[in-house]
Amino acid sequence: IVVEAEVTGSQRWEPKNYDGKFEGPMRLRTALAKSKNMVSIRILQSIDPKYAQDYVTRFGFDADKHPPYLTMALGAGSVTPLQMARGFAVFANGGYLVQPYFIQKIVDDRGNPLGAANPRQAGEESLRVIDARNAFLMDSMLQDVTRYGTAASAAKLGRRDLAGKTGTTNDFVDGWFCGYHPGLVGVAWLGFDQPKTLGKNQTGGRIALPIWIEYMGKALKGVPEARRHVPEGIVSASRSDADPSAPPGARGSSEFFYREFAPAREDASPSGPSAPVAPQDRPERPAF
Repeated sequence: IVVEAEVTGSQRWEPKNYDGKFEGPMRLRTALAKSKNMVSIRILQSIDPKYAQDYVTRFGFDADKHPPYLTMALGAGSVTPLQMARGFAVFANGGYLVQPYFIQKIVDDRGNPLGAANPRQAGEESLRVIDARNAFLMDSMLQDVTRYGTAASAAKLGRRDLAGKTGTTNDFVDGWFCGYHPGLVGVAWLGFDQPKTLGKNQTGGRIALPIWIEYMGKALKGVPEARRHVPEGIVSASRSDADPSAPPGARGSSEFFYREFAPAREDASPSGPSAPVAPQDRPERPAF
């Protein structure tokens, strides 16, 4: 792909995958797990950067910090770790945007309460920003990142209820890992106050992920594994062939779909137990 300057808003751009290789068509699930840049760019092309710029505000991000160009697909916008934690919490909690707070309560020298936070919590439908099915599908794919993708080393925690995404900016200036358990979101970021490279091959999976693993190992000690419930309207469609681009052991014969978008040529059937879901806030265009 070659993108001319008038499209990028700056200069001619020839994006590549991290390893410089192209592996042909693949499922979005595999591309996310393996952090394939080109797939993200093609998705953004298909939904339009302006639509994406508006859509990210659902997750608490500032539209003006994310100019509507294709470079947005690779993280060209500006965010803070706290904003990332708030955004990833939407996938962790089933589609609700909840606001972080720092002070839980204030007491006097005798322990009498002077004030307390009264935060709104996930589950209040007025806080829903994406369809529960959207959150379920994204959560399912982000779990695979920690199972066979760029965050596979999270397996050392011995849990199968973790999900997340690695992130590395150009020239290794920033290293990220944003991940979660359904009840706890954690974000690790490394970088300099004055941006400069962290060093050759200092990717998010190499330098940020170990911090997250160390934290989660202690924070989730004794916490039982969480079980996800499949929302109404999600179906599992069998595939006639496995994804050749998926790593060994990850080439499943089925995939989740919105019921109305399930491949007509394949056998779509309800997928496991479902939980009641309130009326949905569905975007007019497919979510990315």
